[in-house]
Amino acid sequence: MKFQNRITQLFNIEKPIIQAGMIWCSGWELASAVSNAGGLGIIGAGSMYPEVLRAHIEKTKQATQLPFAVNLPLLYPDIDKHIASCIELKVPIVFTSAGNPKTWTEILQNEGIKVVHVVSSSKFALKSQDAGVDAIVAEGFEAGGHNGREETTTLCLIPKVKDTIEIPLIAAGGIGCGRSMLAAFALGADGVQIGSRFVASIESSAHDNFKQRVISANEGDTKLMMKSLTPVRLLKNEFFQAVENAESNGASLDELKEILGRGRAKKGMFEGDMIDGELEIGQVSANFHELKSASDIVNDIWNEFLTEKQKLASL
Repeated sequence: MKFQNRITQLFNIEKPIIQAGMIWCSGWELASAVSNAGGLGIIGAGSMYPEVLRAHIEKTKQATQLPFAVNLPLLYPDIDKHIASCIELKVPIVFTSAGNPKTWTEILQNEGIKVVHVVSSSKFALKSQDAGVDAIVAEGFEAGGHNGREETTTLCLIPKVKDTIEIPLIAAGGIGCGRSMLAAFALGADGVQIGSRFVASIESSAHDNFKQRVISANEGDTKLMMKSLTPVRLLKNEFFQAVENAESNGASLDELKEILGRGRAKKGMFEGDMIDGELEIGQVSANFHELKSASDIVNDIWNEFLTEKQKLASL
């Protein structure tokens, strides 16, 4: 029997599994592979120049006939060019983050594009709903990459947001298997957004050094850092240690910016520098230990979700 709920109907997809739009890891190959597997693939535009994003959109459209999305961090300096590309190339769905959803939501929707906004609190979930977005991603403290300052875990965040909004809700943060997906649904989610598991996929554009570091991660190997500047969850390495030492010694924002420098995330995740690079990943990375194809990841999560759902129904 075909599974249908608010998220599958909203996006016209088979499975309510969304691949997060992670910088340096989410190019056209990953996005199209996830969409072809029945989920929703997302191109991560945060690390792309406008001409690069256009190329990735065009390649994705060639590689899949199914819906896909683009993730747009609204603080991106050329955001207007990214918006124009999404409109011109008829991207069906846009996920926005790191900014005010009021700015672009109506403009995108007037072009027939569905808009989803990423938040880390019920307060901003409600503001996003008031801005007219079609759905919300609520991302818990466990997530990789840029994160909320509140440190609210997914287990606490999803029920609170569910009680706050009426539009479809996608859970993110700490989800990497069918059991955690089922838990998210029990908390009130209509779908899940998964990042870290897809970093460790064959189609991910992350450097192989980073992929291998992710699948060898253990519990406690990540930590949320730079809360005074821009909160980000990092794997521990020499760069991480430099940041931690600076924060322990009361470094100013300017000093932290100097340590961060330019291109640090690209250096680590895309170019493979495991010493001085910024390595963004979620806590859930400790739960998987092999690279898989995006298709296998989607199908494994979905089949486990259905199996565990049936087990619970029989209790």
